[in-house]
This record gives sequence, structure tokens and C-alpha cells, in this order.
Amino acid sequence: MEQSIDPKKFVRKLEDYQDEAPEIFGIPTSTGLDELFYRLVKKGGEWTKEPLGGIPFRAVINVTGEPDTGKSVLAEQFAVFQAGRGYGVCFVTVEAPAQFLFTALQQKADVMGLSFDEVKENMVVVDAAANPSIRENLYNFVETVRYAVQTYETKITVVDSITGLYEHKEIMARQVVRVVFNELKKLGQTALLISQKRSSQAAETAEAAGGLAVAHIVDGTVVMGKVLVKSKWESQLYGLPLGSVLRTIRIDGCRVVPHDTRTWVFEITETGLVEFVEPLETFISKT
Repeated sequence: MEQSIDPKKFVRKLEDYQDEAPEIFGIPTSTGLDELFYRLVKKGGEWTKEPLGGIPFRAVINVTGEPDTGKSVLAEQFAVFQAGRGYGVCFVTVEAPAQFLFTALQQKADVMGLSFDEVKENMVVVDAAANPSIRENLYNFVETVRYAVQTYETKITVVDSITGLYEHKEIMARQVVRVVFNELKKLGQTALLISQKRSSQAAETAEAAGGLAVAHIVDGTVVMGKVLVKSKWESQLYGLPLGSVLRTIRIDGCRVVPHDTRTWVFEITETGLVEFVEPLETFISKT
């Protein structure tokens, strides 16, 4: 028997949400993504694009891609940059145990010229990788994340990776992502959810990494990819020697604010940072 509800609790006029609506501004990532989200501002009777300066405040963004496309590098760079600026960050590690994460974040802080003491002070880690009771139990996972966010008053949350919560149980993916998404929204977090390729779809699509279970629910999706130059045709097209790797990134969609829809070329520098180069169309036109 279906449970009855009181419809009055779920129906409000749009104007009633005015005081609850979040501001629209950017949370910097220290990467080229900061220039790709924008808002429309009316100046002199005309609408113009104004870079947001980061990912939208309180948005939950899915970062997808195949292995070794730079997803974790981007997540760590974002987390370190925000913690180094004095903002509380909750880093949920589902893949790598916390002690290995410590070393990676320390290196990031050093090459970015940030105080690692500041980063350590402002970042709290949820080690789901080493704790199956958290990783394999959604209730425990949400309770632990809520405790970390509320106790340490974090503003940013990174989950690397959300796929690890439903590994080998893809039928539960939609339920898992929805629960985590809703909790992060309630907690007022600006968040990155890292997801791995879990389908046979083309690598450059949102479906290829995390499936529709992730892309359909979150506020936006960033797709990261790579092309291994294996033929003379590809070598001529990209102007790169055989065996080279071309890395790409694009915003697949965002329901919060408008965004640049182009595919961009980026590099992972020798110091391990994500650095945008130029739009793919411009990169190819030079060859």
C-alpha cells in the first residue's frame, strides 16, 4: 500500500525560493576551467559573457574519463588550491589510501607555491579506500561525509572516485549517485565527483565515464580524454610524433550557468599540474 502525503508540504510559489537561491559566482580551480564557465551580464543594452572565474558555487560537477586522463590530477589540484587559500576542503578518497594521498597533495602544494601547512590545516580526509565499512555501505558513507563536513565546516568536497562506491554493482549506480548528490546539496558543498569509464561508449562522451547514472543527476559534467597518436594520419592531423598523447577536456553540460562548449587541449606538466593549451580547433589549424 502506497503511503499518502500532504501535497501542501511540496508545493510553493517560485517567489518563495528567492531568499534560498544561492549566489552565482565561481570557485576557482587554478586551471583553464575557470574561464570556461560564464554568466550573461547586460551592458549598454547588450548581453555580454563574463567569465565566472571558477566552477559554479555550490554546484556538484562530475569529472569523467578513461584511466590516466588526468581526473585525479585535476581533483587534487583543485583541492590543494582551495585549502591553500584558507577554505575548508573535505577530500573523500575511495581509490588510494590516505597516506598515499598525503604525498601527492604535498607535492601539489610545493609546485603550486602554496603553504602545505595551510593545506593540512584546512583539509580533512575521509579514507573510504582503506575502510570497506564506509566504501561498501552507502548509509555509513553519507554519515561519515556529513560528519566531516559539519565538524570541520568545509565548503568544498572532492570524491575520488564515486565509481568506487558501486564497483561491480552498476545496477545501483543511479541510487548511489542520487543519494550522494542530494546530501552534498543539503550540506551546501561545491563538489567534484570523479568517475571512471564504465561503458563501451566513445571515450569523449559523458556516458563513457560513469554512465548516465552520473551525468543525468549532477549539475554538470567535465569530460577528460586522451588520444594516442598511432597512425601517420593522426600524426599529420595533430602535428605530433607517433606515440604521443594528446589530452583533451570539455564541459559536456551544466544546468547552473552557460559554458564554453569547445573541446580544449591540455597538458599535465612535468610538475604534475593541469595546464590548458588552446581549443582543439585552433591546435589542429596550426598543423
